[in-house]
Amino acid sequence: MYSAPTRDTAAVRASDAQAAEITAFVPRIRLFAERVLVTRTQGLSCECEEILVPLIELTFDYRDASTGDRASTERDVVGESDARRTLENLGAVELSCFEEIAAPPDCVADYAVRIDGDAHAFCAFTALALPRLRALGWCIDIAADYPFGVVASETPWFASVEPLAMPGREESDWFSLELGVEVGGANVDLLPLIVDLLGDADEAEGLRALERRFRSPYALRVSDTHHVTVTPERLRALVHVVIELYQGGQGGRGARTRDGNAIAFPEVRAAALARIDAAFKRDGTTLTWRDPAHVKGRADTLTSRPPRAAAPPELKATLRTYQEEGVAFLQHLREHEVGGVLADDMGLGKTLQTIAHLVIEKASGRMQSPALVVAPTSLVGNWARELARFAPHLKVVVLHGAGRHARWASIASSDVVVTTYPLLVRDEERFAKEHFHLLVLDEAQAIKNTRSLAHLATKTIDADHRLCLTGTPVENHLGELWALFDFLNPGLLGDELGFRRWYRQPVEQLGDHDRLSALRDQVAPYILRRIKKDVAKELPPKTELARPVELRGKQRELYEHIRVAAHADVRKVIRAKGLAASTIPILDALMKLRQVCCDPRLVKMDAARGVRESAKYEALFELLEQQLPAGHRVLVFSQFTSMLALIAAGLRERGKGYLALTGATRDRQRVVDAFEAGRADVFLISLKAGGTGLNLTSADTVVHYDPWWNPAAQAQATDRAHRIGQSKPVFVHNLFVSGSVEERVIRLQQKKRWLSSTLLGDDAESAALKEHEVETLFAPLDDA
Repeated sequence: MYSAPTRDTAAVRASDAQAAEITAFVPRIRLFAERVLVTRTQGLSCECEEILVPLIELTFDYRDASTGDRASTERDVVGESDARRTLENLGAVELSCFEEIAAPPDCVADYAVRIDGDAHAFCAFTALALPRLRALGWCIDIAADYPFGVVASETPWFASVEPLAMPGREESDWFSLELGVEVGGANVDLLPLIVDLLGDADEAEGLRALERRFRSPYALRVSDTHHVTVTPERLRALVHVVIELYQGGQGGRGARTRDGNAIAFPEVRAAALARIDAAFKRDGTTLTWRDPAHVKGRADTLTSRPPRAAAPPELKATLRTYQEEGVAFLQHLREHEVGGVLADDMGLGKTLQTIAHLVIEKASGRMQSPALVVAPTSLVGNWARELARFAPHLKVVVLHGAGRHARWASIASSDVVVTTYPLLVRDEERFAKEHFHLLVLDEAQAIKNTRSLAHLATKTIDADHRLCLTGTPVENHLGELWALFDFLNPGLLGDELGFRRWYRQPVEQLGDHDRLSALRDQVAPYILRRIKKDVAKELPPKTELARPVELRGKQRELYEHIRVAAHADVRKVIRAKGLAASTIPILDALMKLRQVCCDPRLVKMDAARGVRESAKYEALFELLEQQLPAGHRVLVFSQFTSMLALIAAGLRERGKGYLALTGATRDRQRVVDAFEAGRADVFLISLKAGGTGLNLTSADTVVHYDPWWNPAAQAQATDRAHRIGQSKPVFVHNLFVSGSVEERVIRLQQKKRWLSSTLLGDDAESAALKEHEVETLFAPLDDA
C-alpha cells in the first residue's frame, strides 16, 4: 500500500469530519517508449522529426483491504496528488506541458508523464528512481522493448587481456583489452563505447568537452533495451586509462583489433592496467581478470615502488636513504627492461646513484658489455673523477679530445665509456657498431629537440637499457617530455602528432588539468623525482630575493627609444610573415631591450654611445659592498659574457679579486678548484657554461644579474651553491628592471614553472610566444 513520503495524509483524513472511508491504493506505473512525430517551427519553415519518447502511465490500483477485490469506494484525491508529486520530483513531467507530444491513443493512465532529459537522464531514472519507488510499495511494469533499461548495479565486471597476433611476426608485444559487463549471458565490452565517446570530442577541447556529462551517472548503451550506468568518478578514471592505452596511433587516433571490437595496445603502455583495478577498488567493485600472458601482473609490479637498495660493498661511498631508494628505482627499471628518468633536484647526487647502479650491475655479472655515458662536454671530467672516486675498480675509457681514436680499441675491455653529445654525433657510425649494456644520458634535456642531430644519434645506439638524468625533464613545453620518452620507451606516448593532439594542445592552450593528470599517471612509473626540501632536510634554507631596479635619466630614455622603434618593426614583420615566422626578429628586438636593462654599453647603437648610467650595474656593486665585508662568497650569473667582462673591469677598478668561467674557459675544474680554495670571493659565471656540473658549496650568495626565459636554467645555476655539502644558508638575489621586459620575462617564467611542477608533482606554457604576450613584452615602462 502507498504511503506518501512528503506529508502525513492519514492525519489530514482523520481531521476531516466530512471524509468518507477511503480504501488504500497502490500506485502502478508502466514504462514504455513511442516514436512520436513532432513539428518544429522556425520562422516561416516547419520541420517534422520523429523522436523516441519515453513515457510513463500512472494508474492507481484500489483494493479492498479485507477481500482484495477492486474497491468501488471513494478515491483518495490527496494521496493520488502526493503520488504524482513524488513522480515529478524524480524527473517526470506531465505530458500536458509538452505542446508537441500528446498522450498515445491507447493510453489508459490516470496520469500520463514523460521523463525529461536525454538518454542519460532516462537511464538515471531507471537506475535510481525505480528502486526508490519499489521501496515505497509501487508496482512497476517495464515494456519488453523499453529502450532505457539498466543493467543491475551488482552485475559483475570483467577485464580480458589477450596476446594479439601481428601480421608477419611470430611474437608480438601487442595485446587486446576488453572491459565490460555480462548482459544476457554474454560479455559486452564497453571500451569501444568510451573510445567513440572520446572520438566525438574535439582535440582542442579535450576532456573539458565531456565534463558536463561526468556530473551524473553516464549511460553506455549495450543492447537495444539496456544500458550500463557508470558513476562520474569511474567514467573519468576509465576515460584516462583509455586515453593512455588508445592514444598515439597514427595522428593520435589509436588502434583497435581487426574486428574493431577491442582496444589494441603495446605492452609498453600496460602500466595503465593497474590503474583500471584501482578505479574499481575505490568504489568497492570486484573486477574479474582474464590474463593468460600475465601482462597485468607485470604492470602491477612496474607501478609499485621497490624498497630501497643498500649500497654495494664495492662502492666507496655511503648512500643517503633517498639515494638508496633511487638506486632501487634504477634496478627496478632494469629488471622490467624499460627506460626511465632520474629527475632529482640539482645537487641530490644523480651521478652517485647512477654509479652505484653500475657497480651493482658489474658485481651481479649482468654487465657483459660496457655502459656508455653521454654528457655535455663540460661534465666529462666530472664523470671521470666521480667514477675514479666512488668506483675505482671499474675500468673507464674517456672518448674525448683529439686522441680519442686511439682509445676506441679499449672499449671492448672497459666497464664504462664516457663521451660527449657532439662526439656522439660526429662518431655516430662508429658508436652504432658497438653494443652497450646501459646507455646513460646526463643532462638529458640536450635531446629535447626531436629533430636535433643529438636526439637522432642517441636512437641509433644499441643498448640493452636506457636511462636519462635531468633535473628538468620539462623546461619549456610538453614536447620535450615526448622527446625523452621517444628515446627511452618508443611508443609509450604515441607518435609526435598524436601526443600533440591528446596532450600538448589541451594542456598548453587550455590548461586542461584532467589531460595533464592522465599524462602524469602515464609517465609516473618511469620518472623518479625528489626535491631538496623533502629529502635533504639537513640542507640549510635557501632564500629567494627579488631586487627591482629603477631606470632613470638617459638610460630610461634609451630604453623607450629602442622599445618604440623595435615594437614598430616587430609589428611590421608579424603582419608580413605571421607570428610563427617572426621569432628571430622578435627575439633580436627583445635582446636589445634586455641589454639596455643590463648596461647601455652592451648595445651596439649610436644612440647608446653617450649613455653612461647603468642602474643595475650600480645596484650590483652596492650589493657586493654589503656582502663581501661580511664574509660572504658570491656567485654572479649572467647570460651575457660581455656583461661579465664589464663587471670584471669594475671589480679590478675597485681592487676586488675575482674568478671567471665562460664558454671560453679551457680548464673549468682548475678555476672551480681555485674558487673553492678561497683564491677569490667573487665568481663570475656565464649561465650557459656554468649552469650545470659545478659544485660550489663554499659560496653562500647567488646573484642572477639578468633573468632568463627558462626558469629551470636559473634554478640549476642556483643549485651550484645550494646542494649537498652546503652548510650555510643561501641567499639568491634576482636583479631586474621594474616595469621592463625583464619583469615581464619573470611572469612568463612562472607559467613554465606551473607546467613542470604540476606534471612532476613537486609542488608551462609553450616556448612559442603568443601575440598578446609579444604586445605585453614591448609595452612601455610606465605600464608595468
